[in-house]
Amino acid sequence: MQPLAQMADAVLRSADGREKTALSRSLAAEWQAARKDGARPDIGRADPPMHPARPAQPELLSPRDVPRRRPGSPEGRIALLHAVAHIELNAVDMHWDIIARFADVEMPIGFYDDWVKAADEESKHFNLMCDCLEALGSHYGALPAHAGMWRAAENTADDFMGRLAVVPMVLEARGLDVTPGMIDVFRKAKADQAVAALETIYSEEVAHVAYGSKWFHFLCGRHEMDPKDAFHALVQRYFHSPLKPPFNEEKRAEAGLPPDFYWPLAVAD
Repeated sequence: MQPLAQMADAVLRSADGREKTALSRSLAAEWQAARKDGARPDIGRADPPMHPARPAQPELLSPRDVPRRRPGSPEGRIALLHAVAHIELNAVDMHWDIIARFADVEMPIGFYDDWVKAADEESKHFNLMCDCLEALGSHYGALPAHAGMWRAAENTADDFMGRLAVVPMVLEARGLDVTPGMIDVFRKAKADQAVAALETIYSEEVAHVAYGSKWFHFLCGRHEMDPKDAFHALVQRYFHSPLKPPFNEEKRAEAGLPPDFYWPLAVAD
């Protein structure tokens, strides 16, 4: 079994979405089988690319240039599914990237167990979205997508705690806020496949936010830092806009994010 950081690097260098997620799930299963047998596989080291490999499509546009479509129409619902698929593909890479990029930081084996599991689930989520798109006669890559999705990873490429603060504890926490509304859109349209897929994503994303919070607090303890103060400072450094209410306070609390972490960073429009 190759070292985990090299496995992560291989996923980052795979371009096609379906192939990337198939490799991701295969390597995750290999890691999990070894761990179930009581092994402690080597983490190793890697030199991951600053930008993961990507398919030729979708065309990546500035956020202001991505066409907006009303979710009440069939075309709008396809666009919403496509946007979620794009988010999930970026999440696959972000979760493998944190393993490869920060492999030089000594961490408990449980950290790697958590992020391999999260990467595996994000791979499943991307495939669920692709299945929904294909059932509607579309596919991932058929529409333009947001070019800025990887920016948070770029901005925190040299800051492990910054990565944990911004990716799971801000971006993925935002998913907890907005996914119930998306589920309602597809429920009203009687799109049962999309409802089931989004409900799976919603239920599993809580744990991903919780992994971020758990290991952020772990590192704060290691460095004798106040977690709330450190979180505020890092988000203000790397996330260049205020957090947007309304917040899903129940699910955020379930994931280990109390209101005094995020409300002070929220500014009304």
